Amino acid sequence: MTMATTTRWMRPEEAVRKIHSGTRILIGSGCAEPQALVRALCDQPTKPSDVEIVHLLTVGIADYTRPEFSSHFRHNAFFIGSNVRDAIRDGRADYTPIFLSEIPELLRSGRCALDAALVMLSPPDENGWCSMGIHVDIQRAAIDAARVVIAEINPHMPRTGGDSLVHLSQIDICVESNAPILEHPPRREPSEIEMRIGGHIASLVRNESCLQFGIGQIPDATCRYLTDKRRLGIHTEMFSDGLIELLESGAVDNSRKRLNRGKTVVSFVMGSRKLYDYVDRNPEIEFYGSDYVNRPSNIAQNDRVVAINSALQVDLTGQICSDSIGYRFYSGIGGQVDFIRGAAQSLNGRPIIALPSTAKDDSISRIVPHLDEGAGVVTSRGDAHYVVTEWGITYLHGTSIRKRALQLVEIAHPDFRADLLDVIRSKYYMDLSDSAWAQVNNRYPDELRFTIQVDQKKLNVRPLRTSDERALQEFFYSHGPDTIYHRYFYMKKKLGHAEASMLCSLDYNRRMALGAFEADAARPILHAVARYELNPRSNYAEPAIVVRESWQQQGVASQLLDRLREIAAERGILGFRSQVLPSNTAILNYHRNRDHQVEWDEENQVFKVEDQF
Repeated sequence: MTMATTTRWMRPEEAVRKIHSGTRILIGSGCAEPQALVRALCDQPTKPSDVEIVHLLTVGIADYTRPEFSSHFRHNAFFIGSNVRDAIRDGRADYTPIFLSEIPELLRSGRCALDAALVMLSPPDENGWCSMGIHVDIQRAAIDAARVVIAEINPHMPRTGGDSLVHLSQIDICVESNAPILEHPPRREPSEIEMRIGGHIASLVRNESCLQFGIGQIPDATCRYLTDKRRLGIHTEMFSDGLIELLESGAVDNSRKRLNRGKTVVSFVMGSRKLYDYVDRNPEIEFYGSDYVNRPSNIAQNDRVVAINSALQVDLTGQICSDSIGYRFYSGIGGQVDFIRGAAQSLNGRPIIALPSTAKDDSISRIVPHLDEGAGVVTSRGDAHYVVTEWGITYLHGTSIRKRALQLVEIAHPDFRADLLDVIRSKYYMDLSDSAWAQVNNRYPDELRFTIQVDQKKLNVRPLRTSDERALQEFFYSHGPDTIYHRYFYMKKKLGHAEASMLCSLDYNRRMALGAFEADAARPILHAVARYELNPRSNYAEPAIVVRESWQQQGVASQLLDRLREIAAERGILGFRSQVLPSNTAILNYHRNRDHQVEWDEENQVFKVEDQF
């Protein structure tokens, strides 16, 4: 740490002359880039040679990557922004893949020794304390480790709480600046696809969850669905403008956090001036370095962590690429793995990868048979948990390759599902039934989801899909003799792979099945299934219902059958026709209470039921 007794004030062009050939310097992060110093560095008539410039990400000028400066400066990015992407592609700059939580130690240990750090700070208070403001991230470690600290002092920089203070005694050279702080990016309204993804993510967020957001429109869209939640917490590497509305809605109070209780914890913010004014002197928001905020063991101290991160591609085995497009490095590892692993270790945590199902105007699928040649795995198969697209949610952790491949096809864009299924058949040697093939190619009716509330317990109801095969088998083998007899009219002994696959493979029109799953369960646990199958000659369908014994006599069957009836009517089906055993009094009472036609069939010793819509 530099402990200069007297801080020297200079003009920018004087300050950068302290940077000599063959040194390594760090430039401050993101929207806190010290632009006056960067301009002076590149504009000086006599430039140093072979200076390595490292930074996490900046959104400002990066003239040091211009071809004519290649003998003077070479950039090494810990995270790639748009301003240096072409230079890395053309070989004029480098990319170092590293977890964000580990960059501070890389700097402090001397393995990436810093000769100078160029940062932007707020003006000092009456006691000589400046603030790093909107970016603490790796800058705290850089200021601690650099031989020389050169600070651009800007009155537009907010003063923020937490570990953001830097005393003038730690700064060797100061320059004055009055330029507006960079804003990023101009905010736009989330698209329809982004809103659909945000809605899916929001369904995974429970009251008292602790949230981590990445950058972009999907986190902003998600926030709009969370304002009715209560006692949420925030522990995130960054946030942008979309979080302001959530914080102001009363949904966030940080009261259930175990680490930094009562405080929103962040490492940096990037957004508009409104955001910067919001964090300025805000006692409820604290900024800390990336080694603290992103450390998985710290993240895991909070319960119900929901980590929301993005990706470029996900392959059918669950490998996730987030930093490159083929051989072209695009962004970086950042904090994705830190938070995926921290959320996985959190009690009832939910690590989420969210991405649109396609790119380039729907011409390319992001759910792919294999990652592009040259693409890197950021999050491994073993770390993959929830994956969300606009087509739904799937959970991969602890599932077989066969099951996760089918599940990923189900949330891929419909235009690409047939090709993905071909790959599953040919590469993973899976025996897919024709009905399974047809089901995955149909649009999944996500709008049919609803919730059944029974006292303090809740069931989440949705249409079954092919990947529910194992859950259906486990459900069947939980039945007692009476339940099996009432459903099948004989003592059925087994439900094999082929039959279970067929029962889960639906067209959602002529064949429909609603499954009631235990809410918040670690894996899909079925407690009831209501289904119908159409007779196309009569345009009447035969319904069937089975409920786990522990949920019987609580109104579950009635609610499921009522909704199944509505769905069939919406699809133009004339009615239901079924047979009911005389011992199945619960279902007989259901039909009689709704004035359905119930007649005794003496020959077959069953009741015939007709329900006209």
